[in-house]
Amino acid sequence: MSGGEVSRNADDLFAEAMKATDVLYNVRDTYFPDNPDEKASKLLGKASIALQLLDEIPSEKRKTPIQRATHEYLRGKVLDVFPEYKKEAEDHLSKAVKLNPSLVDAWLSLGNCIWKKGDLPSAKNCYTLALSKGPSKSILCQLSMLERRMAQDKSTEDQIKIVEESIKHAKEAITLDVQDGNSWYNLGNACLTSFFVTGAWDHSKLQQSLKAYQHAEKDERMKSNPDLYFNCAIVNKYLENYERALSGFEAAALRDPGLNASEEVLKIVHLLDKIESLFRTKLKRLASVAASLSTVGVNASYKRETIDGLFEGINKAIAIVGKVLFFVKHENVAPFYYVLCDSSQICYVLSVYGISNEAIKEGDQVTLLEPRYHYVDVSRERKRYQFKSVRVDFLEQVIVNGNCLSPQYAVRASIYAQNKT
Repeated sequence: MSGGEVSRNADDLFAEAMKATDVLYNVRDTYFPDNPDEKASKLLGKASIALQLLDEIPSEKRKTPIQRATHEYLRGKVLDVFPEYKKEAEDHLSKAVKLNPSLVDAWLSLGNCIWKKGDLPSAKNCYTLALSKGPSKSILCQLSMLERRMAQDKSTEDQIKIVEESIKHAKEAITLDVQDGNSWYNLGNACLTSFFVTGAWDHSKLQQSLKAYQHAEKDERMKSNPDLYFNCAIVNKYLENYERALSGFEAAALRDPGLNASEEVLKIVHLLDKIESLFRTKLKRLASVAASLSTVGVNASYKRETIDGLFEGINKAIAIVGKVLFFVKHENVAPFYYVLCDSSQICYVLSVYGISNEAIKEGDQVTLLEPRYHYVDVSRERKRYQFKSVRVDFLEQVIVNGNCLSPQYAVRASIYAQNKT
C-alpha cells in the first residue's frame, strides 16, 4: 500500500470517528426507550464503534499537537457520553485543551464532564475560556444552563442576579443563530427559572418562556426533545391553559416514557374531576350565604364586583367577596385551590400562590383585591370542564374575615422547571 493510500485512509478514519461520535450523541439526545437499559446498551455499542475507529488511526497521524489534541478530544467526548462522571474522560479532554487551547469543542466537552463531577466553578471556567476564543451558541447555552444550576445553591438576591446572567447568555446565543431551536429552548428555560426565583408571580416571564418554546418548536430537530414539551406544559399549567398542558405532557410522555409526564397528566385530570365534583355538590343555604356576602363592605379604593363582572386577566382596582365552600385537595405542590361562592350565588375556583394553606379555611369569608380572572374551558375524552377561575399571588390581595393576612402566611415558591433547565 502506498503512503498516499495510508494518508487518505487515516484521514477517512478521523472523519469516520467524528461521524461515529455525532451518531453516539444523537442516540443520547433522541433515543428514549421504555426500558432505560436498552439505551445504556445502545450507547455502549455505539461508543465501542467510535473508540475502535480512533484506535485504528495510525500513530503517524497522531504526531502533531493538533492531531493529538483532536484524538484526545474525541476519545474523551466518547467516554463522557454516559450520565455519570468518568475521570478517564476528563483526563483525555484535559490533554486535548493543553495540546490545542484553541480547540473550542474540547473546552465545551471538558466543562460538561467537570460539571458531572459537581465542580461547577471549574466547569464555568471551561465555558468562559472557550468563549474567549470566539462566540459559540452551544457554549453560551451550556453556560446559561450551568448558571441556572449554580443559582439553586444561592440566596434569593444572588439567585436573581445569576439567573439574569443566564437569560443574557441565552439571548446572546439566539443572536448568533435565530433559527436554532436549542437556543430558543434554552431561553425558555431561563425565563421559566426566572419566574420561580423571583417569586412565581410575574406572568410576563411565563409568557416570554412560552414564546421562546414556540420558537424552539419551529426547528425540526427539536421535535424529538421530550423536555421541550414537558417544560412548555409546565408553563401552560401555571397559566391554567390546562388543555395545552395536557397535550404537552402527553407529547413528552410519547417521546420519553421515563419522564413523569404521564403522572402530570393524571394530576391535572384528577384536579379537574375533583373541581367538577365539588361544583355538582348540592349545597344547602347557598342563598343565605350569598345574602350575607352582600352586606360586606370593601375599601373605598376598590370597586366591588361579582365574579361575572370580571375581565380576563388582572382586574385593577376591583374587589370581589366570596365564601369558601371547599378546600380542593390535590397532588401538586402549588397552588392551593378553593371553591368559593359570591353574592350572586355563582361558584368559582380560587387558586392561591405565595400564601400558606393555613391562611384560608373552609367557611371563611374572603375579599380578593385586583384578582386575575380566567375562564377555564377544557375538553378531554368526551368530557368538558368549564368553570370561572380567580388567581391571587400576594398576601396583600387577600382579606380573610375582615382581617389582613399576617406576614407569617407568606411562602416563597421554590419550584423549578423539572428537566434539563
